[in-house]
Amino acid sequence: MLSEFLFLSYIRITAVVCLYWLVSIVTVFVNKTLLSSKEIDLDAPIFIVWYQCVVSVLICTSLKGLSVWFPDRIRLPSSAPFSQKVILNVLPLSILFTSMIGFNTLCLKYVGISFYYIGRSLTTVFNVIFTFFILRETVSCKAIACCAVIVTGFWMGVDQESVAGSLSTAGIFYGLLASMSLALYSIYTRKVLPSIGDHIWLLSYYVNIYSSIIFLPVMYFTGDLETFFNYKSIFQLRFWLLMTIGGLCGFSIGYVTSLQIRETSPLTHNVSGTAKACAQTVIATYWYDESKSWLWWLSNFIVLGGSAGYTSVKNKEMQLKYLSSKTIPL
Repeated sequence: MLSEFLFLSYIRITAVVCLYWLVSIVTVFVNKTLLSSKEIDLDAPIFIVWYQCVVSVLICTSLKGLSVWFPDRIRLPSSAPFSQKVILNVLPLSILFTSMIGFNTLCLKYVGISFYYIGRSLTTVFNVIFTFFILRETVSCKAIACCAVIVTGFWMGVDQESVAGSLSTAGIFYGLLASMSLALYSIYTRKVLPSIGDHIWLLSYYVNIYSSIIFLPVMYFTGDLETFFNYKSIFQLRFWLLMTIGGLCGFSIGYVTSLQIRETSPLTHNVSGTAKACAQTVIATYWYDESKSWLWWLSNFIVLGGSAGYTSVKNKEMQLKYLSSKTIPL
């Protein structure tokens, strides 16, 4: 019985990890198609990410409605997205969320999928910096050394993109802003979640509602609304189908990420995400028939190694902190 239980647990965990890989990689490729393909040919990245926020809100609203009809199967917390308490707590986080997904989208528009991971690889470095200055938490020398490795791999990758003639300054700029926004979003999420009962679904619902509103004036000033209304394929079913698939992927990636963390651990999630990034890079170079130098590949492995090392260091530090906090009975 024990061996059967362990086997089923292994199968379940493997299925969850595979699902995370599949959804994450498909999401990147679908978004890249929407942003850069000549067939779609819509130069309105902010509109695309806004539509995905709207799809996420509609999914959350639908789930909320189904929970009323099927309370035994779907249990969701009560929500009041426009109450004063929620606005004060969640609106600042929503601004960071809007910046994060907006800059992520712009980064993906200007760089290839094979370089996408490198372009956003400084998230760990910014996370360490902001943790020190905002949370006032000390950072170990080992963690700083891992960050130095990541920065080295990042600059090597940028240099190799420049040598190959495929470097996008705008893509690097937006990648840095995306990394900063993601680091800040992760830190402030830890502060905001307790105010809404640690409900991840509720947080996703709120930030997507607010982001859908915040993006409206942004789309006006960037000209994305005008571009969209003059779009030649605005009434084509295939375009809206692909846009909706992108929205479903955007919602799904949040769910499968939480699912993988719950079924495994934060450490395993980080290791899985690092390995997924490696697989995603390999798939992208094959899919788009890209030829890369060995120094370019070395830069990727340096970043992956630094990220994996940082994850291992932080895991050991957390274990030591936990053990030291336990009282030893006399």
